[in-house]
Amino acid sequence: MSINGDNGDFEKSLWQSAEGLRGPVESAEYKHIVLGLLFLKYMSDAFEQRRVELRELTNDEDSMYYCGDDDEERQFILEDKDAYHGENVFYVPEEARWEQLIDNATDPDIGAQIDDAMRAIENENPDRLDGMLPKRYSRIPQDTLEGLLNEFAELDLGNRKDTQDEDVFGRVYEYFIKEFARKEGHRGGEFYTPKHVVELLVEILEPFEGRIFDPFCGSGGMFVQSHKFLERKGGDESQVSIFGQEVNDATWRICKMNLYLRGIDGNIQLGDSIRNDRFPNLRADKVITNPPFNMSEWGKETVSDDDSRFKYGLPPANNANFAFIQHMIHHLDDDGMAGTVMANGSMSVQGTEGEIRQQIIEDDLVDAIIALPEKLFYTTQIPVCLWVISKGKDSDQYRNRSEETLFIDAHDLYESLDRTTNHLNTDHIHKVADTVRAYRGEDGVSEYEDELGFCKIATVDEIADNNYLLTPGRYVGVEQEIGDEVPFDVKMGELSSELREEIQRSNELQQGIEETLEEVGF
Repeated sequence: MSINGDNGDFEKSLWQSAEGLRGPVESAEYKHIVLGLLFLKYMSDAFEQRRVELRELTNDEDSMYYCGDDDEERQFILEDKDAYHGENVFYVPEEARWEQLIDNATDPDIGAQIDDAMRAIENENPDRLDGMLPKRYSRIPQDTLEGLLNEFAELDLGNRKDTQDEDVFGRVYEYFIKEFARKEGHRGGEFYTPKHVVELLVEILEPFEGRIFDPFCGSGGMFVQSHKFLERKGGDESQVSIFGQEVNDATWRICKMNLYLRGIDGNIQLGDSIRNDRFPNLRADKVITNPPFNMSEWGKETVSDDDSRFKYGLPPANNANFAFIQHMIHHLDDDGMAGTVMANGSMSVQGTEGEIRQQIIEDDLVDAIIALPEKLFYTTQIPVCLWVISKGKDSDQYRNRSEETLFIDAHDLYESLDRTTNHLNTDHIHKVADTVRAYRGEDGVSEYEDELGFCKIATVDEIADNNYLLTPGRYVGVEQEIGDEVPFDVKMGELSSELREEIQRSNELQQGIEETLEEVGF
């Protein structure tokens, strides 16, 4: 199977072949089966390649592994786990190697053999893989597993030194995650942010050094793109530390595998970021994330009154947006910067959430607001926006941006891939990211100028004059159509939330009046 097809032809062809083998297996189950097998194939191929390298080195007189005619010493080196781990390669025991599984692919119990192979690899690599690999293959039909084993057998995923295509597995893994998200819709896409949206966030945040944190990290796309950004820009990966948290156990495993396959070290914890913050003392230089926006039942009832994360107040129980935003702000260091995807309603919602937004604006934390096109996500058709939050506007290395916020209306910047999916291409990403860089006063971009209908710098006073609304269309000079930003169901949800709050306040006021009357004898 050719791996050099243009425009994802190779990945698409492989996906179609794998999907054609699914049979009666549910997509949610199949996702973990396929991704786990891909990871196993990658580990086995990388192991075999390193084994060939070691054999060659044992015959190289200039190598530290040289052992001449001593076959016993040579065999010891070939089985030395440290010789693999030192090259970021997992040690794969004989019973878990791909050829062994291929030879037994027609056995009725091949599923149990694959489960055992996963356990064996974990046992040999406990520091990095303990409990990480899927073990549910015994529940999958034998013919499905046989087909997948034979399909993936044609791939060479261990090519760590193939300069022509050094990230074959990365490409395949990323494509499969995307397609499973597309296939499953809301259920599968909750852990996947489209690559082009992640690229835009990373280009804006420029994570060259320090602590990078994603409290809702899903499959790890923010970390992967940050890693690629450093590679493109010639950055030093040793200057970056990665921290992440993910609530879904299966997605957490996918994230860990996604990072391991690229040699990215990160502290990725399992748990609910709001209910069980696993990094209470972390103050990050960059927070890059896409939380599950508009999420109801986010855990308001579990938050204590003295929780320092919510200094601006607790948002309503039926919408987590401003709980997530405050969580990010809390985890920034004194001059840290956060970039996050949010539903458009976050820019204009009133009630308690509007009051929280007003305080965040008055504290001069909103650095930029970017309205994006609709249909960018597989999980929702609604348009979204990017919030860029900065604690260091007045201490930035480029210029002091105190009391300023950049507004960008990019809702017309997209390519339409099909009826339900839009895409940001490289030109779109550069146009938005370079506008943000120009606003900051960075070198290498044109000097910033307001552009009618696209971008405008507004002061905190101007935002206050607009009732603390952050809708870019209010500032860039072109009005948008009514209903253009907030779909009916989202707007009704916001209004219902506000109504419930007002009813609760009314009841509390009535109770207070009755208690006062009782105290004075009425």
